[in-house]
Amino acid sequence: MTALPTDPAANLLRLLRCPSVTPAEGGALDELCAMVEPLGFAVRRPVFCEPGTPDVENLLARRGTGGAHLCFAGHTDVVPPGAEADWRHPPFSGAVEGGEMFGRGAVDMKGGIACFVAAVARLEVAGRLPEGRISLLITGDEEGPAVNGTVKLLDFAEAAGERFDACLVGEPTNPAALGDMIKIGRRGSLSGRLALIGRQGHVAYPHLADNPMRRLAGVLDALHHPPLDGGSEAFQPSNLEVTAVDTGNPATNVVPARVAVAFNVRFNDRWTPEALRAELVRRIEAALGGAPYEIAWRAPVSDVFVTAAGPLTEALSQAVEAVTGRRPDLSTSGGTSDARFIKNHCPVVEFGLVGATMHMANERVALSDLETLTAIYETFVARWFAAQS
Repeated sequence: MTALPTDPAANLLRLLRCPSVTPAEGGALDELCAMVEPLGFAVRRPVFCEPGTPDVENLLARRGTGGAHLCFAGHTDVVPPGAEADWRHPPFSGAVEGGEMFGRGAVDMKGGIACFVAAVARLEVAGRLPEGRISLLITGDEEGPAVNGTVKLLDFAEAAGERFDACLVGEPTNPAALGDMIKIGRRGSLSGRLALIGRQGHVAYPHLADNPMRRLAGVLDALHHPPLDGGSEAFQPSNLEVTAVDTGNPATNVVPARVAVAFNVRFNDRWTPEALRAELVRRIEAALGGAPYEIAWRAPVSDVFVTAAGPLTEALSQAVEAVTGRRPDLSTSGGTSDARFIKNHCPVVEFGLVGATMHMANERVALSDLETLTAIYETFVARWFAAQS
């Protein structure tokens, strides 16, 4: 009989040794299949395609055929490790030193997957796995363009008749210690590229040219002041950041014909994307006073969302407190995640490992944290299903 995957460190080691840099599967989904099929999960591995983007393999697995349906979502793809010389151990080795396991994806987020699988396996071994359905929704495209991953996998699941009652995303949500934070929502994200239009010319003859750079400072000031808002009950203030300024002009004696500004806004629930675009255009036009400009909005736009308090947030909060003794903060801070897609299908929350080393050289996780997170997931699964009945 195949041994069940009850050890989260062993599970993680198997996943870390797979070089699944976006969009490569790298063997990670093969390893995950080998772990969950002995637990009774029926596995499907659809590959999704889109012109101009790499094909991506994903995984949808379900255990059980009736009753309440809990989904665990995540990703096995990882960001590139960078220069191997910057790592104390090879980034796909899963080496252990000082009670920590090193590897790209250790916390973001192969560790979360390893712990959830171990939690289900331990409940099975103990004969305490609740009646109902548990699914894994695992993509290989979270760290990439997010085109051939979770969005299409959700549509695939829905077309197959899968309906989820709640979802837990295993992203690393804790800033410093397990038990710090559950993510119950995310700000929206809107990106654009603004071009101020002028007329090229020789710098010695400025009367024959029109330098758009002279208008740039006023436009940037208008975009930042006054603040977009003061925040809301569930969210911190909306914030615009300029991420690039470019004239495309390598010469020092040429007045540029245009200057382009890239920007991103993380916005709260005081805005819709449409209202936010209109406000930014109003500010730009007021600052330019009729001078020509062009603006292009980048797709996709991530909507703001928050999951209301209820059985999902309470079961997870109780599980975290029961295991760690700490009542976690319910937060909407941080960037975007695939929860922004899942919220259209069911209530969703995020909870995983400490994210202090994610995307860094020497990304690593404490072995003790793997055990603690497994215990939290184990307790959460039992409490959530109990609340459904």
